[in-house]
Amino acid sequence: MRIATRIAVAVFLLAAAWMAGAQRALAQDQSGDVMMPEQSAAKARALLEGAIQALGGNAYLNMHDVTCTGTFSNFGHSGDLNGFTKFQDFSIPPDKDRFENVPKHNIIQVTNGDKGWTLDRGGVSEEAATDLAENIEGRKTDIDNILKHRMNEKDMVLRYVGPDTVDRLEVDWVELTDPDNRIMRIAISKITHLPVRETIEIRDPNTQMKMEEVEYYSNYHPLQGIETPFQISRDRNGLKVYQVFFDKCDYNTGLTDSFFTKESLEERWEKVGKKSKHKSSKSSAKDADKDTD
Repeated sequence: MRIATRIAVAVFLLAAAWMAGAQRALAQDQSGDVMMPEQSAAKARALLEGAIQALGGNAYLNMHDVTCTGTFSNFGHSGDLNGFTKFQDFSIPPDKDRFENVPKHNIIQVTNGDKGWTLDRGGVSEEAATDLAENIEGRKTDIDNILKHRMNEKDMVLRYVGPDTVDRLEVDWVELTDPDNRIMRIAISKITHLPVRETIEIRDPNTQMKMEEVEYYSNYHPLQGIETPFQISRDRNGLKVYQVFFDKCDYNTGLTDSFFTKESLEERWEKVGKKSKHKSSKSSAKDADKDTD
């Protein structure tokens, strides 16, 4: 190793040690109040626990599954609207999801743990590796997964950031940092104690480029004792990625693990695939008749 490189590394390590010591000694929030790290973490945890209670307490924490219908709007890389899709989404959090188009239910995407499949007009296939990686990464920063599970992980660092105004609402910001250096900040309304925004600093799982995602939650409705945001939108690096508008959601409908398997899609293909082949055969027959006329 070159001397200059060794010096650079030594300086970096000394700076990192000094910063770590400073963080252990004192933490300062945006309000200007100096807080010890333990105080900051305790306040952050209290705000997160307050959000859990506002979202429904035990009803929210013990929810097994959810089925929602609504409209999904997708945006391209330049932030332009690509179109709208009516959908029905089935989920057993944190790692089972089934997204279907409505009303035909002939385009379906299923993720289950570290596996995923897609049903479309060509049949059932493995989910694209890039899409699956994005889904898996998304679970780690999903706000429900954070509130129900991740905030209590041993190596998760909690910090109270301070007060702010978001969309004309007074909020408190809470920051969570996991061992993989994902930084997740949640804005919690001072009035309702509900989450209204989450910002995420991560690296793209495919390109490893650093990016910031912002998710917005609004238009809450109480359903079966659970406060549910009927509008969710996400930006990535300043550009809109999607918007979701829910029409209805039903909790604890009895969804089973078998509904989130490749076999379930193959069973569905047996129904929708035969219809597609039948229509295709009829079209071919009509074309043949025209040719003989």
